[in-house]
Amino acid sequence: MVREIEINKVKDFLKTGEILKIQQVRSSNYVFLATLQDQNSEEIHAIYKPQTGETPLWDFPEGTLYKREVAAYELASILGWEFVPPTVVRNGPEGIGSLQLFIPHDQNSHFFEQRESTILVSQLKKICLFDALSNNADRKGGHCLLDEKQQIWGIDHGLCFHSEGKLRTVIWDWANETIEENLLKDVQEVIIAITEKLEKTALLHELLTAEEISSLLNRASVLVNEKSYPYPDIDRPYPWPLI
Repeated sequence: MVREIEINKVKDFLKTGEILKIQQVRSSNYVFLATLQDQNSEEIHAIYKPQTGETPLWDFPEGTLYKREVAAYELASILGWEFVPPTVVRNGPEGIGSLQLFIPHDQNSHFFEQRESTILVSQLKKICLFDALSNNADRKGGHCLLDEKQQIWGIDHGLCFHSEGKLRTVIWDWANETIEENLLKDVQEVIIAITEKLEKTALLHELLTAEEISSLLNRASVLVNEKSYPYPDIDRPYPWPLI
């Protein structure tokens, strides 16, 4: 419960805090590090991705990447997998976009190092399953952030939830292995929640199209029925660059 309260406070901060300043960071799209302040003069940092800064892509609907960032957080929350930093839709200096809590992390740590640590494997397998479920087309090694408490956070989910199969990821280490029962149970509960349009799925339904929701449910059903981590196709299963 304490964890849930903390998350809700962060989301409120992201939604209502005053954006004091933004500073552009290196990215293929226009991305900014934002500093926010609340009414008690406390400050946090967040990653702001405005819709106006999105580079048009031939295979994703224009102007929807920020929605997919927020949808990824919503899906992870429905699953109960707290590895996507709190992310909200927010109007900022550059217009509407996504605003995600910035996670201080070891900038030298990435997936290819993290997978060598046995204590981190269970977290990585959860991210692997999430990517298959969300149809992540861009899971690079550098999108797995390791904080000081040894928690791995997944970021950069703008290329998720396409209705066509587009899974591209560096995480194939457990291909064809059996998915843990507790994770399959979480996925099954998501199927029920989305199908019955429970209140906690309302924003997900707003952010994604009916076709994208249908494809999400289909991927979830396949994972539950096959009970195994995905195996790479011959068609572009890896993103570039890898990190």
